[in-house]
Amino acid sequence: MGHIFTLILNREITEDETAALREAGCQSATFSTDSLPTNAEVTVAKLDFDDEQSPSLAEAIQSAMDAVKVVPDLSIPGLTVPAVAKVDTTVLAGEIVEPEPVNA
Repeated sequence: MGHIFTLILNREITEDETAALREAGCQSATFSTDSLPTNAEVTVAKLDFDDEQSPSLAEAIQSAMDAVKVVPDLSIPGLTVPAVAKVDTTVLAGEIVEPEPVNA
């Protein structure tokens, strides 16, 4: 699993615009439609990314945002990045202690 995030665009996009976005760097995106978060009556494009190529999440997001700039009058009113669970890498040093029998 790569760097996962979603871009919400300001409007629906055409097939030609989808092709232009793919060529500009959105190869790992799944394109669909959704409603604008601030106005449910407006249909917009939604791009779900699972970027396995970029070295960091920040670079994956920046690359996708730069790709959107190739299509005139297209903007990004929404970005969603799911929470990632923190991995606890703390290692505790210790020794195994054998229990002593209890005299009853």
